[in-house]
Amino acid sequence: MLGQSEKTILVDPRLPSKIYQGITTEITGEGGSIAPLNDAIIAAETTSYAHLKITPDWRTLRQYFARLEKDGIGINLASYVGATQVRRMVLGDADVQPTAAQLDQMKSLVRDAMHDGAVGVSTSLQYSPAPYAKTEEIIALASEAAKFGGIYATHMRSEGDAIVNSIDESLRIGKEAHIPVEIWHLKVAGKTNWHRMPEIVAKIDSARSQGMDISANTYAYPAWFNDFSAFIPPWAHDGGDAKLIERLKDPATRARIKKDMLAPSTTWDNEWQEIPGPEAILIGVVQNPKLLPLQGKTLADVAKLWNKDPMDALFDLLIEDQAYTYVAVFGMSEDDVALALQQPWVSICNDSEGASPEGLLGQEHPHPRAYGTFPRILRKYVREEKKLALEDAIRKFSALPAQRMRLTDRGVIKAGMWADVVVFDPATIKDMATFAEPNQLSRGMDYVLVNGVPVIEQGKMTGARPGKVLRGAGYVP
Repeated sequence: MLGQSEKTILVDPRLPSKIYQGITTEITGEGGSIAPLNDAIIAAETTSYAHLKITPDWRTLRQYFARLEKDGIGINLASYVGATQVRRMVLGDADVQPTAAQLDQMKSLVRDAMHDGAVGVSTSLQYSPAPYAKTEEIIALASEAAKFGGIYATHMRSEGDAIVNSIDESLRIGKEAHIPVEIWHLKVAGKTNWHRMPEIVAKIDSARSQGMDISANTYAYPAWFNDFSAFIPPWAHDGGDAKLIERLKDPATRARIKKDMLAPSTTWDNEWQEIPGPEAILIGVVQNPKLLPLQGKTLADVAKLWNKDPMDALFDLLIEDQAYTYVAVFGMSEDDVALALQQPWVSICNDSEGASPEGLLGQEHPHPRAYGTFPRILRKYVREEKKLALEDAIRKFSALPAQRMRLTDRGVIKAGMWADVVVFDPATIKDMATFAEPNQLSRGMDYVLVNGVPVIEQGKMTGARPGKVLRGAGYVP
């Protein structure tokens, strides 16, 4: 229900980390989608493209999809158009509000993307420049997607202290834009919020009982994985990464950032306040080769190594890595994770780009969910802890998400459907990836068929690329 493979599928179209856990279809595009693109966004994202050795030769979703079809892909892929993406196309990375004419431009970009085959519009409201968008802006964009049978999917403004307000905002967007709402990676983040999942479940159940079309998904791990710069308050991101780095280098601005991070906040999700301590942050992916030895170490380790205060180590790491660093953050309680997973309206997301133990992608240190999400649920929650029946897990992996995404010809095994089929032994399926050693393929998938063609046969990858681009209801050929 949420993958992040839009770039890495161009690096290794087979996506080994995905197929070895039985993923045959991925929906992507979290707030910042792969398109639309302009020269300013490409310039701002140069580090990311260079890191993966990709040349962005597309400007629209239609052109990107055409590239995928030309190259061939190992799994099926669909994409949202990101509200952040259309904002950046028109307003850049600045903390500004659109004029009426600019908002019309943004709405037009959403319309074009829906015609190109986007499945809806999405937000990732925790990551700049997204927090600068007011609710009314999002309603306007979601209303456009709704006209074409789209969905509104969201990484909410807060998954921590202000989570209830964030759910209210999501419900308001759904109601006023007349659009179904999907909450990505449902969680309650931060130690002060542990054991609040019953309250969150009750709130969503209540909205559903009143006729609201709202559901959610989860990856069922107690740590999330995000851009390290998300720890910095939104005002410091105004103008993009280059401006952020300038501010971190300036002693007075740096002191102001530090002060904001040390104070509880109701206006942004202050992750520094949510973590148990610097030992709860694990350095994942860096792009600066000099920093590669830090992958897999905690922020506490780095601070000790550099003989610095942990917050200064965070700032200096972002400066050294051009604000590219990704980290795993241990900030959830296991009982909250399990309760979210058990809800009948919760399906599964992987929330990770496709990876491989070999080549360029094998040099990264991702979250273990990149390789292990689905087998982990089968091993831990079905087989070992019996918190979920096998049938319920399979429904959450297949029929439920296909129904949610309106993929009427997928998600169940029946004559006339596309043959996306996995064959495994529920007694032996196992995730191998750990936080210490994440680049390990899951074990136990004997056969994985995508559109009737084996991508795994007798446990071995075939190298076939039978995947299709899946387009939304608004698609105009």
